[in-house]
Amino acid sequence: MTTVTPRTGVAGAEALEAGTPGTPAAGTPEAGGSPEDDHGRGAGRAPRPALRRLVAGDLDEFAAAAWGREARLSRAADLAEHADADHPPAFGDLFDLAAVDELLSRRGLRTPFLRIAKQGTVVDSRHFTGEGGVGAEVADQVQDDRVAALFADGHTVVLQGVHRTWAPVADLVTDLAAELGHPAQTNAYVTPASSQGFSAHYDVHDVFVLQVAGTKRWHVHAPVHPDPLRSQPWNDRADAVAERAAEEPLIDEVLEPGDALYLPRGYLHSATAQGEVSAHLTIGVHVLTRWAVVDALVNALTGDPELRGSLPLGIDAADPAALAPHVEAVAARLAETLAAPDPDRTDRVARRLRRRAWTGNRPEALAPLAQAAAASSADDDTAVRRRRGLHHRLRPGGDGDPVVLELADRTVTLPAGTRAACERLLDGRPARAGELPGLDADDGAVVVRRLLREGVLLPV
Repeated sequence: MTTVTPRTGVAGAEALEAGTPGTPAAGTPEAGGSPEDDHGRGAGRAPRPALRRLVAGDLDEFAAAAWGREARLSRAADLAEHADADHPPAFGDLFDLAAVDELLSRRGLRTPFLRIAKQGTVVDSRHFTGEGGVGAEVADQVQDDRVAALFADGHTVVLQGVHRTWAPVADLVTDLAAELGHPAQTNAYVTPASSQGFSAHYDVHDVFVLQVAGTKRWHVHAPVHPDPLRSQPWNDRADAVAERAAEEPLIDEVLEPGDALYLPRGYLHSATAQGEVSAHLTIGVHVLTRWAVVDALVNALTGDPELRGSLPLGIDAADPAALAPHVEAVAARLAETLAAPDPDRTDRVARRLRRRAWTGNRPEALAPLAQAAAASSADDDTAVRRRRGLHHRLRPGGDGDPVVLELADRTVTLPAGTRAACERLLDGRPARAGELPGLDADDGAVVVRRLLREGVLLPV
């Protein structure tokens, strides 16, 4: 691995059985994750199989020393040392050139699921999309013959949002985002032989590059602007990027199938296909940052009327001298407010951050018809498990309180007495409805049917 370092009975069971779907999430639920969730945090952390496929060596060392700090290259042979039947070496089970052709020709893709570029110039989508034909009256479906012509002319094909269109990639990204605690998405880059799709640039998110076909030479340079925010794209610093890209690179390596490269946001990179068609997956990790905490912290102060007050009538907002006293007054008020004890501040900040983290990725896919059938027919012998990647939290409460399950978009309320059963159902392990703690078999089936209807559980 290469390292580069610049830095008892269910009360109200009948009502539960007939209950309506969970209500939209309240505006002020407590934030965080349950102790049993699989977000890869805290003591007793479960293994990280998704990350294990992408990073060779010690994962705890990677988390402490490389995450957000260092570029890391993991070769296929090193990753293969960790492979097993469930986590095969290389990435052929995830994606390949046949998958590219399938997506481009038979899946009815529309913009923005496809971009095409050459030497950094993006092609207008009108050149490779058209009408869908009878029964699909849309004007922007991908036209496979036009894509073929552009590819033959040296253009790079970028399949965007592959985590929404190709099941094996979706499964990996669902698990990876849960392990990292940060939302993630995936694009696929397919480049003709000896071609370059994009010039040197940096991303405002971390990336894992997975080489799946052919070979590609990568040049990686140190950041010109470390840890860029989403509002600080590379083209705002185009001159500095071009100057840095002309220097000796930190990494100049050819990636072969099965190799993986980790780049924190801000690292400059460019890649050129070698003597054959090359394809790689780029998993973009949209990291939660300290600046997000700052933003959430400031937004948590909207209850202060002094900070909500209007500026004077007729003020010239372009005049620094006119603004100066107001800037100083607001800064002083912020400092005073932040210095004052506030036991609810962390909860308010956490709620804002949770919205970002919990809505960034969908949980594991479910089959709607099969799910509805399972929810209707579940009995005490039904085995279920929690959906992978499902963000959730059981709101604290006493033994006599209703059990409130917070999800990304709503809350689900269950009768008092079901907490132990819910904790067991949410701990990630398969469970049988008739064997849940604190409930008899019939009541266990009631709870399972409700959580199947809510999409919290899947039948095993």
